[in-house]
Amino acid sequence: QVQVVESGGGLVQAGGSLRLSCAASGRTFSSYDMGWFRQAPGKEREFVATIRSSGRTSYKESVKGRFTVSRDNAKNTVYLQMNSLKPEDTAVYYCAAHLSSTGSGVYEYWGQGTQVTVSS
Repeated sequence: QVQVVESGGGLVQAGGSLRLSCAASGRTFSSYDMGWFRQAPGKEREFVATIRSSGRTSYKESVKGRFTVSRDNAKNTVYLQMNSLKPEDTAVYYCAAHLSSTGSGVYEYWGQGTQVTVSS
């Protein structure tokens, strides 16, 4: 079981940066793939970035080169460094955990979300 809590959201001007954190409880944090998702008003939740238990990362095409996902297993924490932010990045950002060994690809543990607002 993993409990997930996001933080670090806020209001930033276009071109600015934010660093989101995802603190997770659990004894086997390193065994989980960790994902970042976002949901804008009136739109469906979408994938943003993933860092697997192996350390491999994947990104939504539109954030490549701007966002970086990382993890510190000793701190049970995942980060999303967001640079060169654009107004279209405005959304509630969620952190989620998936037990990699299941191979299901389903993220079963979700945080409450943190708001990111990018102004023009």
